[in-house]
Amino acid sequence: MVGLIIAIIIFNAVAFITNKRLSKNQIVHIWAFTIALQGLADLYIDQKYHGYWYFSKDIEWESLPTITMVVPPVNMMFINWYPFDSPLKKRMLYYLYWVAFMVIYEWISLLPEPWGYFNYGWWKIWHSVMVDPILLWIVIIYYKWVCHLENR
Repeated sequence: MVGLIIAIIIFNAVAFITNKRLSKNQIVHIWAFTIALQGLADLYIDQKYHGYWYFSKDIEWESLPTITMVVPPVNMMFINWYPFDSPLKKRMLYYLYWVAFMVIYEWISLLPEPWGYFNYGWWKIWHSVMVDPILLWIVIIYYKWVCHLENR
């Protein structure tokens, strides 16, 4: 739980202090979309197929901060710093850095309590290496769609 609290404080502080691009409306959209997408993924991978879980295999209140306050600010930082107008090579490197960051954070969250809170069933770190770029791409597509709607 200690590691989770530290991550929540650091990720949220950095996301909000460094935000230069995202409007309040976009932040709310990213936050809600992230919680919905993570909740849907966790419903199946965590609860139905027991691929991974937070703290214990049961549905519990202490997992709620993980779902609502860890990934949304990370997505805010990802979008805020994303090099939209840069060449493809720079954008690909940006993705690579973020996937590396996310995998390292996941590895740290696997530490025993009180530092860690994440546990693997059949899920392994290489699953995250394969899925994280897709999830980041979905966040970019969603952000562009929100921007398109705002400009209409």
